[in-house]
Amino acid sequence: MPLEAIVPAPYWQDLRERVIGFMALGGSARAAAMRFDVSVSSAIRWAQRWRAEGHGRPRAMGGDRRSRLSEYSARVLQLVARQPDLTLQEIRGALAASCGITVGLSTVHRFLGAHNLTRKKRPCTRPSRTARMSPRLGASSSAANRRSIPSAWSSSTRRGLPRT
Repeated sequence: MPLEAIVPAPYWQDLRERVIGFMALGGSARAAAMRFDVSVSSAIRWAQRWRAEGHGRPRAMGGDRRSRLSEYSARVLQLVARQPDLTLQEIRGALAASCGITVGLSTVHRFLGAHNLTRKKRPCTRPSRTARMSPRLGASSSAANRRSIPSAWSSSTRRGLPRT
């Protein structure tokens, strides 16, 4: 599926003008919505914008793209340089304590990503203590390995019923 089919886009300006024109001639928002196959709320918003601003053009899509951490970038980069193994939670806590700014983990993650810095997701943990699952190459078989293989069949290895 092409990306254009997924990303929402504003209605055509031509359609907006026809809906506004219909309502300017006395039609209701509900009637305009049914006639032009748009939602009632869109028709109302377009008419309100036309009355307030003199046009029905769409507003800019998307939100604020500036990082809330941009003015604290020196502090964040200094924290990471001083302690490179800080987690996102620890960086967020240090910013709250030193700068008084509260941000989400995703904000810290995006800021670090923009500066080509990566973080681990959780604090240090003990190494895994799992045992080796397959024999080492060249190792002789032991009694334990022979015991781990069942001598009798199981439901997954049993031969099927004879054909009749």
